Amino acid sequence: MSVCPETERFAALLRALKSRSGMSYEALARKSGLAGSTLHRYCRGTSVPQDYGSVHRLATVCGATPEELRTLHRLWALADAARTAAAGAGEEAAAAEARQEARQEAEQAEEAKEAEDEEEEKAEPGGEGQAVPDIAGEPGPEPAPRPAPRLAGRSRRRRLRTSVVTAAILAALSVSAWALYSARTPSGSGGGGRGSGDDRPLFSANCPPVIAMGEHDECVKEVQRLLHAKGADIGVDGSFGPQTLRRVTAFQVLAGIQPNGVVEEPTKKALYASRVRMSVWSQEKVRQRVREVFPEVPDKAVAIADCQSFLDPLHILPNTNGTRNWGLFQISDARLRELGGTPRQALDPEWNIQAARRLWSRDRDFGDWPHCARAAEATPLTATRPPR
Repeated sequence: MSVCPETERFAALLRALKSRSGMSYEALARKSGLAGSTLHRYCRGTSVPQDYGSVHRLATVCGATPEELRTLHRLWALADAARTAAAGAGEEAAAAEARQEARQEAEQAEEAKEAEDEEEEKAEPGGEGQAVPDIAGEPGPEPAPRPAPRLAGRSRRRRLRTSVVTAAILAALSVSAWALYSARTPSGSGGGGRGSGDDRPLFSANCPPVIAMGEHDECVKEVQRLLHAKGADIGVDGSFGPQTLRRVTAFQVLAGIQPNGVVEEPTKKALYASRVRMSVWSQEKVRQRVREVFPEVPDKAVAIADCQSFLDPLHILPNTNGTRNWGLFQISDARLRELGGTPRQALDPEWNIQAARRLWSRDRDFGDWPHCARAAEATPLTATRPPR
């Protein structure tokens, strides 16, 4: 199978990391939790993982550096976007082929019907092709008049059927063309968008299809400006760093988009069209509410939240195994499933604080946050901003 350039670059980096690790495919598969055949496909470039988590685990097992992890994340995003585009092109081709087959079948059916009508006409008395007796010496009977009105009616019916079939085919083609146009247009006319791609810089030729961690340019600035306009606490410096990654991921969750932390076409559309607001509670309001929910240990609870998220309700932290922690108390994916919650709920400060209360109430301690144990024993610190 042919491999697109984006997928090949992604697979080449995976092969380089695998080669440097000195481990066999089987050993890497065991340590990363992947099937051996799946790992082979990724490294050959015949398959692109739908989720970055498995790629991150594999790269970590291979000893990838932070810079290599950022590069790998960007290459995966490009390869995933190319895979999605290729799948869309395949669907369009299949739809076009189906329309062509339907048109041919309609034409064949019409031709068969016309041939059947002609045979019926020939079989009728006085119809075309019927022999007229001509016996020598005997005058033959007067030929019967041809049933012109009946034939005319049949001809009109044929023309009507032809017109109806033609109209149906044209209507189907028109609808298909409209659907393809809508699918290819970056944004519809409604939904709060800013008009055509001409006044949306992220869709211009100056910006790449995928904007990801580690990039520094005007396209990143546009992403940051759009996020800031929606109420996000974010600097507009043109650098796609950890804070921008967190805010992009939070926006994707709130907008109902797959949260992969990269700005692809769906995220670009939503940044211009979505009415999602990212304004959050102030740090003082967070402290006050945490103390109200944890009356037994108010200072410790505030210290835990401060240590975990800098009292930022939209704080999202990716783990080395591809999972994430969410919100004020950094509820893990595993705990989120256990509590019956979703990432969107975890970014709601009230829900997050109540979830932390439930976890604390099991043993009336903060065992779910061992890395902040010292902070829980100390006087609460003034919340500081996370690195951008």
